[in-house]
Amino acid sequence: MNPEQQQAILSIALLAAFADGGNDEREREEIRRLAESLGDVSAGDPGMPDLAGLYRDVLLKRVDLQAATAVLTEAEHRQLAYEMAVCVCDADGRTTEPERGFLATLGQAMGLDAAVTASLDRQAETMAELTEAAAPISVPSLVAGAVVASVPSVAEAELDRSILNYAILNGALELLPQSWASMGIIPLQIKMVYGIGKAHGYELDQGHIRELLATLGVGLTSQYLEQFGRKLMGGLLGKAAGGIAKGLGKAATSVAFSFATTYALGQVSKRYYAGGRQMSSALMQETFQSLLGPAKQMQTQYLPQIQQKASKLDMDQIMSMVRGS
Repeated sequence: MNPEQQQAILSIALLAAFADGGNDEREREEIRRLAESLGDVSAGDPGMPDLAGLYRDVLLKRVDLQAATAVLTEAEHRQLAYEMAVCVCDADGRTTEPERGFLATLGQAMGLDAAVTASLDRQAETMAELTEAAAPISVPSLVAGAVVASVPSVAEAELDRSILNYAILNGALELLPQSWASMGIIPLQIKMVYGIGKAHGYELDQGHIRELLATLGVGLTSQYLEQFGRKLMGGLLGKAAGGIAKGLGKAATSVAFSFATTYALGQVSKRYYAGGRQMSSALMQETFQSLLGPAKQMQTQYLPQIQQKASKLDMDQIMSMVRGS
């Protein structure tokens, strides 16, 4: 896949992110940061797309969907672009009417068979259901009372092991070429936060956990864009599953991103709920950022375990992990 085709696929993914017009300023800022981050990854290669500029063009409506799809002449690239767009549309919940309209237009523009798009839509719907299964949609309001630091129902060392295991698992998902692998990362992060809150006596719902992730700058839509973007630029998407070892060097940045993000998210969540949810947003963000660097270094230490985990993962296992108790 050449840089022009990569840019076209990322353009379509960004258009999908803004299809419903519902992104708040915080999510837009996170996607802008993502574009700059991916731009840094490609900065050493003059043949790679200008992703920060691409983001601006999409936001200012200077990107034409028809022109982007015209670049993708191969059927597998068109299918990949549609698949990524579906995943991004489903990132923040079930696909909305404007998003369905965008996907219908995209499918027609790329001449995809209705059976192909329907299959991809069903796959994304399954993953949306998986995200919903990671934590309750809603819980009864808690009785108001004095806020005190919570004593976890499990040992702190056990919570730390659980957080590390989630980080290893999500790092492993980054080594798999299938798009569903990246889609499994967010449900597992939501499940991890739910478990940490429950260990400290809090029954959390989806809305609270999504707000927590957004506060930390880990937006759902931007996470999908980052995961797909790094895999796309690293050449891992579309490769055979047997190419894990070959793609490891190029995928290292993606692995470090998901491992570190999951680990830092778990550690901040543990401190937040242990302290009776009294951390300010600014302190949470500062703590999260301070943990990312060390967590990326940790990823190198656990890379053999991440590789071993990746060699054994399949969709059924991921679904079982999220839906299990």
